[in-house]
Amino acid sequence: MSRCLFQFSWPSCSLVSRFGSAAKPCYSRSRAAAKAAVRETFARVSCMSASTSQNQRIAVIGLGSMGYGMATSLKRAGHTVTGCDVSADAVARFVKDGGAGATTPAEAAKGADIVVSVVVNAAQTEAILFGKDGVAETLPKDSVFISSATMDPDVARRLAKELEATGRNYLDAPISGGAQRAAQGELTILASGSPAAFAKARPALDAMAAKLYELGDAAGEGAAFKMINQLLAGVHIAAASEAIAFAAKQGLDIRKVYEVITASAGNSWMFENRMPHVLDGDYTPRSAVEIFVKDLGIIQDMARSARFPVPVSAAALQMFLMTSAAGMGRDDDASVARMYAQVTGVKLPGDK
Repeated sequence: MSRCLFQFSWPSCSLVSRFGSAAKPCYSRSRAAAKAAVRETFARVSCMSASTSQNQRIAVIGLGSMGYGMATSLKRAGHTVTGCDVSADAVARFVKDGGAGATTPAEAAKGADIVVSVVVNAAQTEAILFGKDGVAETLPKDSVFISSATMDPDVARRLAKELEATGRNYLDAPISGGAQRAAQGELTILASGSPAAFAKARPALDAMAAKLYELGDAAGEGAAFKMINQLLAGVHIAAASEAIAFAAKQGLDIRKVYEVITASAGNSWMFENRMPHVLDGDYTPRSAVEIFVKDLGIIQDMARSARFPVPVSAAALQMFLMTSAAGMGRDDDASVARMYAQVTGVKLPGDK
């Protein structure tokens, strides 16, 4: 099998807070309440045709840990799903699980109602759209491209403008929640785009998300919200790693530290979620260090352009850069704690 463009293999960090009044109405549902919420949504969207509310032809580009779960959730919801990935093994696995496979984005997008792009960054998204064998060659008019990569909002606006000029729809829809929630169809999706894009994409969004935030009628808003989330997530991971390594330096039982902090005011979602990786000495990448090198770097670029100081996230970026430089860039992002341990001579679980 010839190979597709890119593989997305690192999950994004989880979003833990509901956005406020700036967001358009969203649904936040338990699985038990999902069908009722969807029926209400469908009733409000009078422009949605019967064809978009039933089975859709969907291409998922990028069958990494997040994309594979999203593809299986779409298939489970009754959609016809074609997967494409740089890894022929990932495509073969999806075909074995009952999906269809394609060797290029263009092949996957042929005749599709929706393309869901689950790759790492803006450059890969642009290549999938407009590069050789890109989806823009074959994607039908009035279909929708759902972009899930984390990127600079200005880039999202540019890509949307270029695609919409061809008669297709672009939905800026970064994701949060991790691989397990992707497989369960329970992601948080931070989306912005035209009413037509939302209407076309609604059944697919429902299949993939437990929480959908409709954040504006133009691309870029979803990306901007995601970058605020990533600023906080990166800072919290760096702070949690610093704290657990500092506790070890004091000779404290770090398992007891974890127990105490998770029941105290100093706790954060990232401390609670990531520090068990340190306690277990397991740095298998759920979300890699390089994700935050990229995302906190984007935040620095955005802040510099806006002439807005972000010293705390700048310090966090330096910790991720140091961890990457120490050879742990593709390891779990809790490896920042390992970097602290190496620098200070602290012994953490799993150290030899």
